[in-house]
Amino acid sequence: MRCHKAMPPVLIILLICCVPVSIARTPDQPPEQSTDQPPEQSTDPAPHKPPGQPREPAADAPADEQEEGRFLRLARDDEGSPVALEAAIVHCVPRDCGKAGPTVDLVSAVHVAEKSYYRELNRLFATYDAVLFELVAPEGTQIPQGGVRPTGNPVSMLQNAMTDVMELEFQLEGIDYTADNFVHADMSPEQFAESMRRRGESVFQVFLRMLGYAMARQAQDSGGGGGDFRLLLALFDKNRSLAIKRVLAEQFEDLEGSLNAIEGPEGSTLISERNKVALGVLREQIAAGKQKLAIFYGAGHMSDFEQRLGDDFGLAPVSTRWLIAWDLKAEPTSERPKPSGKAPRSTSTPESPANVAP
Repeated sequence: MRCHKAMPPVLIILLICCVPVSIARTPDQPPEQSTDQPPEQSTDPAPHKPPGQPREPAADAPADEQEEGRFLRLARDDEGSPVALEAAIVHCVPRDCGKAGPTVDLVSAVHVAEKSYYRELNRLFATYDAVLFELVAPEGTQIPQGGVRPTGNPVSMLQNAMTDVMELEFQLEGIDYTADNFVHADMSPEQFAESMRRRGESVFQVFLRMLGYAMARQAQDSGGGGGDFRLLLALFDKNRSLAIKRVLAEQFEDLEGSLNAIEGPEGSTLISERNKVALGVLREQIAAGKQKLAIFYGAGHMSDFEQRLGDDFGLAPVSTRWLIAWDLKAEPTSERPKPSGKAPRSTSTPESPANVAP
């Protein structure tokens, strides 16, 4: 259990939604065939409602009802029990009413999530002129359908390990990066290292910031059964994957504080500098005539993106759509598989049934 003691829940959350997916794959490696089924159609998206409001039929959430700066939320039922971790798609349009485009959707990524979440994203991505995606990798890197084989990258190894423990799927396996409209919009490993050197940063320094914040949060929670203790109990739960997801999902409610610990007043390579690279690619795509675009990055990047889209592109958010990234509903006792069998993956629709934010 020492590995979990050294990895507080808040730190795991940062790995899931802030630390970039990265590989070192060259273009000449042959693609692998995928056996994934075609994306399933979903119901209409669920709206966002302020806490305490009753649930209503599904619809997009107007911008004035969106939680400011929130791109992930923990949806709860009427009894307050968590039912889903949801990721936002924020639709941004020109402030100038005389302009019809371009429009940009900020698609919040959770790097480890339900298969149904990635299926729905694949279906939605097919409707865009261009999808700008994050991936710290050499220029020209190709990701075959079904993802890439595990590498020695420690971050990727941790993210892959979490998929097994929580019975989820890794983003590089679930998303179809071979689509013609997918555009790489991130740093290469060399650019990433150079930016950190220029800013006087280091991977170890960023990790210490993350760890320090995580430990501070852990100390605050110690009086009421901290997240580390609850995570330990979850490891021995009969439904271990669900119990672990519920413990970790609670940590998303303070994602903004976690990001502030990483960014600092001058920004960071991890968030702001990579965002600048992505927006440079966005300008190129708009100049090439693309009108309907999406930026597919970790949820931790989205507050900065939203601010820069307003300041530099004159775009403003008008609606928010929520997708289920983690299904946190418990199965009825009568439907649970026998101990000798393998628990089935969730087949729930990726659209949110919940309109109540935490």
